[in-house]
Amino acid sequence: MNIRNIKLIVLLFAIVLSCSKDSESNSTVTEDEDGNLTEIDTSSNKKNVGDSSNDLLSSNSFEKLIIEILYVGDLNPTSATIDNFKEFLEAHLNKPQGIEIIQRQIVSPEQEVYSIKDIKDIEDANRQKFNNQKTIAVSGIFIDGEYDQNTANGSVLGVAYRNTSFVIFEETIRNFSSQPLAPSLATLESVVLSHEAGHLLGLVNAGSAMQTDHQDTEHGRHCTQEDCLMFWTAETGEGLLNMLTGGSVPSLDILCVNDLQANSGE
Repeated sequence: MNIRNIKLIVLLFAIVLSCSKDSESNSTVTEDEDGNLTEIDTSSNKKNVGDSSNDLLSSNSFEKLIIEILYVGDLNPTSATIDNFKEFLEAHLNKPQGIEIIQRQIVSPEQEVYSIKDIKDIEDANRQKFNNQKTIAVSGIFIDGEYDQNTANGSVLGVAYRNTSFVIFEETIRNFSSQPLAPSLATLESVVLSHEAGHLLGLVNAGSAMQTDHQDTEHGRHCTQEDCLMFWTAETGEGLLNMLTGGSVPSLDILCVNDLQANSGE
């Protein structure tokens, strides 16, 4: 057994011991560019949605954003989706060192239905990018199967579930995009991606304080304005198809923009 494997075993054993009393591990082992194995504290990436809104929006603590997109099989987002997503982020975030989006294929758990716990377990087993010095990291999973909270009236397309984590139910999105007269796959993906990012940025009333009351409390952390990206129907397939007109991606309304700007965003 070589030295590198011995180091990995020792680090993994230390992590198991330190987390044996906890239901969720707050550390992981990663390899740097020189091949050195390092234990990383991941607790700063395992907080509640919206807790890192200012860190994401401003350059006070982090000057760069890296987004690690993990996808199963061939369920990676389209190139147009990535372009749209980056354009959305650049329009609202202060990141002088830039925004980087990387993609990596992972093995599918081959489940038909996923709970948030399942999604967290997948992230914890595969995520490699975490906050580091002046870089804040976000994880996004494009998964097969469907959300276990789906109902007969609504199929959820995406969920933000940690302060720097979201999941996109890509197989569900593709099923909707294949319907007659449905918007393009890139349009549907772009809406859901940016909507979930909006939640990470603290919208609505979830970390970025409202400058004017516009929370649709009946539908949780969403905007009352029907033409806003953060309107609740942007998360469900049935609602999203009805929301989109002319195949265009809705933008944030002025009320949401004001909230982001008050929290050091653009």
